[in-house]
Amino acid sequence: MNPTLIGFIIYLVVVFLVGLLTFRLNKTLADFVLAGRRLGPWVVAFSERASGESAWLLIGLPGLALVSGYNAVWPAIGCTTGILFSWVFISRRLRSKTEEFSALTLPDFFENRYNDESRILRVMATLIIVFFFTFYVSAQFLAAGKVLNVTFHITPFWGMVIGGFIILFYTIMGGFFAVAWTDFFQGSVMIFTLVVLPILGVVSMGGIESFTEKIALRDPGLLSVGGGHHGWAMAKTVLGGLAIGLGYMGQPHLVTRFMAIRKTDSLKKGTLIAVVWAVLAFWGAVFIGLVGLSLYGDNLPDQEQIMPFLAKNLLPGWLAGVAISGAIAAMMSTADSQLLVTTSALSEDIYHQMIRRDASQKRLVSLSRLATVVVGLIAFVLALSAKAFVYDLVLYSWAGLGASFGPALLMTLWWKRTTKQGILAGMIVGMVTVLVWYNVSALHNMLYELIPGFFLALGTIWVVSLVGSKK
Repeated sequence: MNPTLIGFIIYLVVVFLVGLLTFRLNKTLADFVLAGRRLGPWVVAFSERASGESAWLLIGLPGLALVSGYNAVWPAIGCTTGILFSWVFISRRLRSKTEEFSALTLPDFFENRYNDESRILRVMATLIIVFFFTFYVSAQFLAAGKVLNVTFHITPFWGMVIGGFIILFYTIMGGFFAVAWTDFFQGSVMIFTLVVLPILGVVSMGGIESFTEKIALRDPGLLSVGGGHHGWAMAKTVLGGLAIGLGYMGQPHLVTRFMAIRKTDSLKKGTLIAVVWAVLAFWGAVFIGLVGLSLYGDNLPDQEQIMPFLAKNLLPGWLAGVAISGAIAAMMSTADSQLLVTTSALSEDIYHQMIRRDASQKRLVSLSRLATVVVGLIAFVLALSAKAFVYDLVLYSWAGLGASFGPALLMTLWWKRTTKQGILAGMIVGMVTVLVWYNVSALHNMLYELIPGFFLALGTIWVVSLVGSKK
């Protein structure tokens, strides 16, 4: 049997076992969507990081570094900074406040915090989550097709089918318990791949000097953090990369991890674990692309296949299977979390809170599992028709969620004069700005849509709340 396939099968067996073992732990909806708030700092930190860095970390970012050189460091810097900010300024207050207001989800929290009897905050937040997460999950399915295609020569379609089935299986079976514990395992596999692969690549070329010389021979501009650009072109790429960090505080599938930890005090330890993981992972992802650039140039048929291609050429077969599982792990750990947040928004925020308040816990868990399948199938169909790169799809969804929820959450937790009307207006402005900016090519080419979306939403919340509080 193919040694690479053996390593991959071992990985899949572990994931399936976690799904089966956690099936019986889900007795209530709180168990299914938040693990009953019983998780420790190591599991929460690894789960938050594995969920936060989807297939774009092992597929998209190395592909970007392959074609743009050291210019790819800006997303790495922006993301690491955003992760630190989110853990320091969002995690503790959100954990305390969501318990205080008996909230299982973000829409739950906004409605309860502002005593919104009109339910408009819940409805708007749920619509935003379902819309953008469907695109986000489709990007993960697309990544599964690419990885399995280059590794086992499976057609992209069947690669997406296999990846989608695995994710749906253990998410449906184990809920948040399965997602969190598989994330812990998958986060470990991801960090192994991201640290070991670039080191082996540099060693195989004879060290840093040889590695740098080979890149310089291809294009000296690739050794510049400006990517050979000047003026506004350089400023745009720098700002766009750094701005990705703005999105972390507004990602529902990430902040949900803060809500699930057992004790608020454990978040200090979780912060240290998460930031160390992020530093190692992001620099590893950039250097995977740079090693690929040095060894092969940008001659691959698909730039986003550099990681599995490099693993197959640098590692023993079985170890390559484990490393390539890191890309599958990145895809799965994000897709499962996003599916869970989306389905909890439908089952808890819409069905339970607005349609049938007396629904039994067993019925709510069953409905959540059904919603998981439906959302997964829609995302799969979108992935089949997607023409964008994984990197682009993820950045679009990331911007939409970050601009809609980031300013709203930041102001709710840190400014007492924030009003319900301000939060609603901010969500709408953030979402609409991203939608318009992304789909108007002149604007999209000028600046990453998260920047105007985030700051326009933040300003809107401040102005509308200020006017409302005066009245």
